[in-house]
Amino acid sequence: MQHTPVSAPKPFLKWVGGKRQLIPVISRYLPRQINTYYEPFVGAGALLLNIPHPRQLVINDLNSELINCYRVIQQYPKALLKVLAQHENNPDYFYHLRALDRDPEAFAQLSQIERAARTIYLNKTCFNGLYRVNRKGQFNAPFGRYRNPTIADENGIMAVHHFLSQKPVRILNQDFEKAVQGARAGDFVYFDPPYDPVSTTASFTGYQQDGFGRAEQKRLARLAHDLTRRGCRVMLSNSSTDFIRTLYKDFEIVKVAATRRINVVASKRGAVDEVLIMNYKP
Repeated sequence: MQHTPVSAPKPFLKWVGGKRQLIPVISRYLPRQINTYYEPFVGAGALLLNIPHPRQLVINDLNSELINCYRVIQQYPKALLKVLAQHENNPDYFYHLRALDRDPEAFAQLSQIERAARTIYLNKTCFNGLYRVNRKGQFNAPFGRYRNPTIADENGIMAVHHFLSQKPVRILNQDFEKAVQGARAGDFVYFDPPYDPVSTTASFTGYQQDGFGRAEQKRLARLAHDLTRRGCRVMLSNSSTDFIRTLYKDFEIVKVAATRRINVVASKRGAVDEVLIMNYKP
């Protein structure tokens, strides 16, 4: 009797720079054996949810609301779904919920489950699924006017919950360098940082309130070299700019074409060149 292969869970959020469309390409370059898998800029977790058989997982992001979602899905998925089912798809309700982070006292009253439900709701109902915050860390994407968005996706949430419950998973909310302090030989680290802009107007780092400029890109490159000295396998995604190619000139670099579906300007959605950078022969 043949068994139908179980497909990997799908990301529970739309996310700028998400890797879901590139999974077939990235998968061809993954190491064959992975002890611990580290992803310090986890985002929506498209590669995380498709990584083959690591012994344990360490995921991290500086966005505290995103990381709260992962923790709630891991521990309280049914309670989360119950709260999500109560949310309404209309502009008055959307802007009321969006405004909660403008009032620190009101926001502090939300439970971690209510905060996770708010994040997922805003992502599912905002314009173009664009998770965006201003410099104060306040969510500021407008209402999307979708007719019938799937806000309480029971199958999707439970699939991610089961994935996060299968093996040891550490879920961190700290600087990317601290997140890989324990990485050692045999471990695999995948970095998907905010990209180096391809032009002076192309930068988008609005999913967290602090930017990620070239000083941070250089710090990340130094960390990639340090992990190499530790015997870790390292892969990075970034834009195909001269700056990035120079920064990683000692690494293997493969150009890939990615399809970007999330952008405020419709004309800027479509195929763009990215690079996969590895410290090992693919």
